[in-house]
Amino acid sequence: MSKVRVARRRVISRLLTFRLAAALLRNQAARKASGVLLSDFDYHLPAELIAQEPLPDRAASRMLVLDRKSATWQDRAFRDLPSYLRPGDCLVLNDSRVFPSRLYGHREHGTGRVEVLLTRPISGDGLTWEALVHPGRKMRTGELIIFSDELSAEILGRCQFGERTVRLRPRGSLFEILDRIGHVPLPPYIRRPDTEADRSRYQTVFARERGSVAAPTAGLHFTPEILDACRAAGAKIAWVTLHVGLGTFQPLRAEKIEEARLHTESFTMPPETAAAIQAASRVVAVGTTSVRAIESEPRKGETSLFIYPGYQFRRTGALLTNFHLPRSSLLVLVCAFAGRELTLAAYRHAVEQRYRFFSYGDCALVL
Repeated sequence: MSKVRVARRRVISRLLTFRLAAALLRNQAARKASGVLLSDFDYHLPAELIAQEPLPDRAASRMLVLDRKSATWQDRAFRDLPSYLRPGDCLVLNDSRVFPSRLYGHREHGTGRVEVLLTRPISGDGLTWEALVHPGRKMRTGELIIFSDELSAEILGRCQFGERTVRLRPRGSLFEILDRIGHVPLPPYIRRPDTEADRSRYQTVFARERGSVAAPTAGLHFTPEILDACRAAGAKIAWVTLHVGLGTFQPLRAEKIEEARLHTESFTMPPETAAAIQAASRVVAVGTTSVRAIESEPRKGETSLFIYPGYQFRRTGALLTNFHLPRSSLLVLVCAFAGRELTLAAYRHAVEQRYRFFSYGDCALVL
């Protein structure tokens, strides 16, 4: 090859290298200008790792323990949780109870099946709700949906993100009717019908206050024996109630994280819980819903707090949480607490080690 050709190739190579470097700088500048992007919170998950059934033993889950200071992790078992607790810790759990909020019916003047997922009551009498309706486009204001001889619902209007406002018409106690004809609101990635077993298994053993349409899943691993072991380790157990709704499980709609907004969810923090948190040397939050409750202003009674990287945690000192969907507000919250790089690296490890993901899956403890 002639010297001229060699020199020409070197020039072209240098030019391409320069252009690539310039493009990378432009991308970094654009990302910096636009803030954190939703696409920064993506990862590959094989479908077979999405848990479709709960384990026979609640406490048999695996637990990936992340250490933020050393940026390392260890494969452990959930039963090891009490060994990570110490005197002075306050373990905060969400005691909201899931109710059978998914309903199947038909239009008053039609036979096609209509699915309604009740998400949040918005009237004082508890009969007007925000709801997800499918097929929503065909349901016009004023239409009536028949679920049974005991319950029907009228479409009153459309909400900001495509939900509907519905007015329920029960013949008797609404929640007694829902207990009879409603279905457990399993998330869509569990690709099977709900069963009678889900009524107890998609529920924490300490659930008390009815109002959630999705389980606070980090709490699903606990048994009375594990709770006793946590107390024996010196941790005080405290309760918050955050009723899980669209604010927790709806997909984020904005690519720029700082432009994303969550739906409002109601919550309560008893005075004794606030006092226990104040007195604790470390607050260990069980689940992202507990984090959002304790990081919100208790007097407001509702929250739309969206936690993303850059947020300064005021109360949360450690976090027990399940593995969450890519590009979800829940994963973004975990990344805000543990760091995006550590979190996503740990998720890649969890995939390689065949952890079970999402609601009925395994968990992670972030210290």
